[in-house]
Amino acid sequence: MIKLQKSIDKRNALIKATIELVNNNGFHATPMSKIAKMANVSPATIYLYFENKQDLVNKTYIEVKTAYTNYAFETYNEEMTVEEGFEIIWKRIADFKLTDCENAMFLAQCDNTPMIDEASRKEGIKHLQPLLDLWERGRKEGVIKPISDYLLYAYSINPLSFLMMTQKRGAFVLDKTHMEEAYQAAWSSIKMCK
Repeated sequence: MIKLQKSIDKRNALIKATIELVNNNGFHATPMSKIAKMANVSPATIYLYFENKQDLVNKTYIEVKTAYTNYAFETYNEEMTVEEGFEIIWKRIADFKLTDCENAMFLAQCDNTPMIDEASRKEGIKHLQPLLDLWERGRKEGVIKPISDYLLYAYSINPLSFLMMTQKRGAFVLDKTHMEEAYQAAWSSIKMCK
């Protein structure tokens, strides 16, 4: 049991080191040797858990994406109206991005790199299925604009990454009023005009 826990701890340390180094240095300036050193394991130990750097990055991405979406959808249920559901999900995503900055920054990096393979990207998208289903229901009910999920995400969710980075730099602090204004702007950008 102790040996199993040590193994889990080493793998978690490698994931944590990968996130921190990628956030600070980018993917290409994060060699396996630095990851091993930061995780306090020998470089050979990485290969007990991951095939190579690509595998390490992809599995880290899936793990972080799973934590992100589990958090985002934790209080959502499909019985909610489209507007109620979107508000719950949006505000949970905002909370995750603003309170778990390290993981949110890592996901933002992953969205903008060819390092994540297509299979991992597709797996990551599956984790967003409740939001995609909500949007589809919204389109059918005439509540959400009949545009691509990518455009809906770009206009309503992606601005949160900008706000997260702005707050992290200390240029802007999102108080409750700003959060409500940001939500209203997100909702206005995707809802059908009546």
